[in-house]
Amino acid sequence: MRKFPISISPVLPIFFAGVLAGPAAQAQTGDEAASSLAARVKTLREELALQRARVDALEQEIDAMRNAVRLGASSFSPMPAIAPAPIATLAGPGQLDTTRGAGRAAAQTAAGATGNAVGRAPQADGRPPEVAPIFEQPGVLTPRGQYVLEPALQFGYSSSNRVALVGYTIIPALLIGLVDVREVKRNTSTASLTVRRGITNRLEVEVKVPYVYRSDATVSREIFTGTAVERVFDTSGQAVGDVELAARYQINNGGADKPYFIGGLRLKTRTGRDPFEVVTDCTTRCIGPNVTGTGLPLDLPTGSGFYSVQPSLTWLLPSDPGVFFGTFSYLHNVKRNNVSRTVLSGEQEALGTIKPGDVFGFNFGLGLALNDKASLSLGYDHSSIARTYQAGQPVPGSVRTQLGTLLLGFSYRISEQRTLSVSVGAGLTRDTPDVSLMVRLPLTF
Repeated sequence: MRKFPISISPVLPIFFAGVLAGPAAQAQTGDEAASSLAARVKTLREELALQRARVDALEQEIDAMRNAVRLGASSFSPMPAIAPAPIATLAGPGQLDTTRGAGRAAAQTAAGATGNAVGRAPQADGRPPEVAPIFEQPGVLTPRGQYVLEPALQFGYSSSNRVALVGYTIIPALLIGLVDVREVKRNTSTASLTVRRGITNRLEVEVKVPYVYRSDATVSREIFTGTAVERVFDTSGQAVGDVELAARYQINNGGADKPYFIGGLRLKTRTGRDPFEVVTDCTTRCIGPNVTGTGLPLDLPTGSGFYSVQPSLTWLLPSDPGVFFGTFSYLHNVKRNNVSRTVLSGEQEALGTIKPGDVFGFNFGLGLALNDKASLSLGYDHSSIARTYQAGQPVPGSVRTQLGTLLLGFSYRISEQRTLSVSVGAGLTRDTPDVSLMVRLPLTF
């Protein structure tokens, strides 16, 4: 049998090539795995930077909510939703290393450097917080260029008793003369329309036009006059009241735990029916030794009959979760010369110069925001009225009068343009109206 020689020269190179190629392939596979791992780490870092930016934005939104609740604001504008952005545009691994542990400010700076902001907190406008109104002076100014039309209805009721002893006593238990007992009940309803306009974010002007309806009932009985029947004297009156002009200016920028100060100036005119113009039940005289009548008016006036100027200073102090507020004011009544009163006969009874007492007032209260629509206020209002002077001398029987009222108010925001406010007052002194009720519906446009 013939043998053929086998050559191994071509086989050996292939064998050694395979042996040497094994480690090279393994090295190439390891490099690819390391590169894939580095890319994954880079992606995780970028995703971590994105999540950190979103967390910072959410923390800003929560802080804005807390500030709105602390300031007692009736509403606030939430932050816009965070729109997804390409991961590479937010922060790279290098930026993440430089901002890690530096806080929100540094993270926001790094995110802003790429040109894409992920969110921002609402900017504070520096305006005082809103509270349920219970006093005459509102605390929050009208924004620039906006109007507020506020119809309001106010009702007040008061009653007082008076005992007059005209005579002389022989012994403390025996009176010879006239005992005049009177009980006076007063009802006053006032419908008003107020227009306010914001000149700037710190200045507003106001015009108030009231319409007044009053009714008084005086029950009296004179002893030792041969009658035991009570006499009732009813009188009423209705007309336009005294128009008021006012301006208010916010002095400073307050904030959380920092008070706001608002200065105001109010002018009251004499557009209402003058108390010296109405006819009294006196036949010839109501004062002096020859008095002929009680001096009660047959038609009630609707105005004070005097010009008045009232500067005021209002303060509001936000303190989580409420707002403290109050006002100091001083009302100056301008005196009138050559005043006269009309009696039944049509004659004029000269009274001379009349200077009503000035009024120093202050009030304070606390407002609480129940939610983003409702708020509650509780406060106290006090006025000290000085004596009235006639011809430079105090009017007989005129004394300093103290008026104290406890007030409770509730406000509910019906919509962005309408708010319903109700306040109730209870008199704490004898000369203060027993109860007062006011309903307001300001409209913003």
